[in-house]
Amino acid sequence: MGPNIVIGKNRRSGFTLLELIVVIAIIGILSSIAALRLKDAPRRAKEAVLREDLFTMRSCIDQYFADKQVYPQGLPELVASGYLRRLPVDPITKSDSSWETVASEDSGDTSDPNAAGGIIDVKSGSTETGLDGSPYNTW
Repeated sequence: MGPNIVIGKNRRSGFTLLELIVVIAIIGILSSIAALRLKDAPRRAKEAVLREDLFTMRSCIDQYFADKQVYPQGLPELVASGYLRRLPVDPITKSDSSWETVASEDSGDTSDPNAAGGIIDVKSGSTETGLDGSPYNTW
């Protein structure tokens, strides 16, 4: 009979220095990628809130017009009429009074005083630029 060969008996268990360096390098690369993605997360969240608030207020303006056949004279009128509980705070300017409104065009009907005026759109009052490169007050 030949000698019994036992493989791995003399080898210590554990990681080599090279293996540890490779793992640390991979973790470093992955964490730097995650950090870059998370850097803009708060701004992305504010932009999402702004988009939702603009959609809601524009929808309320449209509902007001559908119900009363005139546009509201201002955003506080939407609150007073029950279309909004309160004016939302612009997440960029952190104020509920910075919203910019767009007035409707004169309909040309002078016999109806309600035919002219009112607001047809609302925009952010911020002059900052969004992550997509467009100013917030153009959304």
